[in-house]
Amino acid sequence: MTAQLRQVRDIHYQLLPGAERQTTDIVIERDGLITVRPPAHMTPEQVDATVFSKRMWIYRNLAQWRDLNATRVVREWVNGESFLYLGSSYRLLLVDEQDEPLKLKDGRFQLLRSIIESRGGEGAQQAFENFFQSKGLARIAARVAHFASRVGVRPGQVQVKNLVYRWASCLPNGDMQFHWKCLMAPLTVIDYVVVHELCHMRYRDHSEAFWNEVDKVLPGYRERKEWLRQRGAQLEL
Repeated sequence: MTAQLRQVRDIHYQLLPGAERQTTDIVIERDGLITVRPPAHMTPEQVDATVFSKRMWIYRNLAQWRDLNATRVVREWVNGESFLYLGSSYRLLLVDEQDEPLKLKDGRFQLLRSIIESRGGEGAQQAFENFFQSKGLARIAARVAHFASRVGVRPGQVQVKNLVYRWASCLPNGDMQFHWKCLMAPLTVIDYVVVHELCHMRYRDHSEAFWNEVDKVLPGYRERKEWLRQRGAQLEL
């Protein structure tokens, strides 16, 4: 079964393919989309009933998401604008010549002016996405390798890409994908995202056993999780 959009009363959600799990996982994604992954044996009608039974939790968390995203940062592609990388803020400097579209040099993000002149904000955003993907892959792969032995799993390929509404994903074959926007967060928060996905190789749901495993590997994860919930909306270009 592929993902499908469904509606229960005033709740619109995306039903993901069922998995071998005991509980139904309901998540408010980073863009406000509600995703639901049920046990494999549940029918869509049974999932609808579960979603409806959790409607007060959904309403409450959607309201929190809207409050947090009301302060979403809108940045401009001009000299002096600030952009985040690994939790630190760097000013933008438009330059006339350099051998790469975007560099982090001398404490500034240096972007070729010609990109703005020829392709505008779309070109500038692509330059930043390419930077985060290329520079971030080795860093995240290293953290995956570091924590994998502590979780006791052997992950597959690591990718940094645009995941649209998710921070990260652990595929059934063990491959791990991370949104390039994770690279804007502090390293401590990146570690939380990494450990979260690694623990999904052992527990495919968000059961108590799953969170116990996260806590065992990364004590104090709650503060990092809360940071991402409260400030994730600021990790934007």
